[in-house]
Amino acid sequence: MEGPSSYVPATRDRQLWPADRRESGGDAESDRDIKTHFRVCRFIMETGVKLGMRSVPVTTACVLYHRFFERVSLHAYEPYLVAMSCVYLAGKVEEQHIRTRDIINVSHRYFNSGSAPLECDKEFWDLRDSVVQCELLILRQLNFHVSFEHPHKYLLHYLLSVKSLVNRHAWSRTPIAETSWALLRDCYHGAMCIRHTPQHIAIATLHLALNSYGVELPVGEREWWQVLCVDVTKADIDAVISDLLQLYDMEAKCI
Repeated sequence: MEGPSSYVPATRDRQLWPADRRESGGDAESDRDIKTHFRVCRFIMETGVKLGMRSVPVTTACVLYHRFFERVSLHAYEPYLVAMSCVYLAGKVEEQHIRTRDIINVSHRYFNSGSAPLECDKEFWDLRDSVVQCELLILRQLNFHVSFEHPHKYLLHYLLSVKSLVNRHAWSRTPIAETSWALLRDCYHGAMCIRHTPQHIAIATLHLALNSYGVELPVGEREWWQVLCVDVTKADIDAVISDLLQLYDMEAKCI
């Protein structure tokens, strides 16, 4: 993960986050933007873990981030500031409130491992005000629509249903559930989490996990995924998996 040598509030001539993001040029710009979004979402997830946030608030923060930049240019706003505000707002939406001071200090240490907490000086309070003001900007851009339906509840239901169809010894030998949850989490690194419906994402991640371990389900008149989700097609599943594999390719490019 790239980061600056100093990580302090961007209120004077110094900056809190990587800022060398001014690029230009067609497809290349789009590719760089996708890489930036990938890195920032990884920042959201790692910051969420360090803040002790549950999985749903973290994914809500990622969706807020993607929805915001769906409406505005990446180069119009600092993405890491937006990310911090998304974490703050997601905590409110999902009723796991996180203090702005904690978000700022964890973000500071994300780029400066082992550093001391920031002093409560003018720059700190300026940054805190920026996070709060950016939260209001996000709310306005999204027209205050900040509650989202996530795939988690669907994946849990699908896992329980599929588990009942699989030999219990085969199920215990293969980490189908763990892999499915990991794949689902990875979907939030890119905008695919807002392009596909929650049910289709849940089905596709489970489908990929089963295929990865060669676990076969009993064959009936309809495919298992048609039974669990009546409106999903094989093309829908393939589209989700394709987008996810592209994210893994992007991860390799971001290293």
